[in-house]
Amino acid sequence: MKKLRGIFIKNDYEIGLLREANAIVSYVLDRIEEKIEPGITTMDLEELANDLCRQFKVIPAFKGYQGFPYTLCCSLNDVIVHGFPDHTKLKDGDILSIDMGVQFKGFFGDSARTFAVGTVSQDARKVMATTRSALYKGIEKAVPGNNLYEISAAIQAHAEANECGIIKRFVGHGIGASLHEKPEIPNFVPKKTNRVILKKGMVIAIEPMLSLGSDEVVIMPDRWTAKTKDNSLSAHYEHSVAITSDGPEILSVSKQEFGR
Repeated sequence: MKKLRGIFIKNDYEIGLLREANAIVSYVLDRIEEKIEPGITTMDLEELANDLCRQFKVIPAFKGYQGFPYTLCCSLNDVIVHGFPDHTKLKDGDILSIDMGVQFKGFFGDSARTFAVGTVSQDARKVMATTRSALYKGIEKAVPGNNLYEISAAIQAHAEANECGIIKRFVGHGIGASLHEKPEIPNFVPKKTNRVILKKGMVIAIEPMLSLGSDEVVIMPDRWTAKTKDNSLSAHYEHSVAITSDGPEILSVSKQEFGR
């Protein structure tokens, strides 16, 4: 692994390990999706994720990370990110964002999806669809030679065109032998930027978080759960992506999730 201006450049073997780690995360999210329905609890999903981590003999990446107490981030409705699993039953019309990571042979996988519980509102479908589309708009720009902020600009343009708020407090990141590496990948173009040219071998986690209203965030007393200040619905999608000479390779994709 080489380091270029603080950013780790992975070789083919390391990207292979990242591919395997992310395939496990994707599999777990697939199994979680199959279980989501009114009446189930997010603690049920937490237990399923833990069982699958044991089955694959991988370490949950989030559990214990800077004190976070769970394997899954379960963020319901107006919760943006970092929500705790609990025993509250999901209701028809809820939307649930789940973020998960694992450590496999020293390398990390990280991905997030937002799921509909039963039949959801048109507004809920809008924020989910816009956030997911924004993710893929950003991924399209993840090619060698592009400026990193072309990813940010693509996400921002799609969000604004669909009148969604861009949560600016949380950003994407590099990923590899650490869960969070340089560079940071904002979902908007900051006023002041340093030019960062994407290189083959970079691996990044792109993760737009959008709301139907304000971009302002409130952190709850547990010091983790982040909600929209105006209680508007929020969605979160994330893929880990390798920059290759053939374009972006989505490492955390699955047949079940891709191409919906």
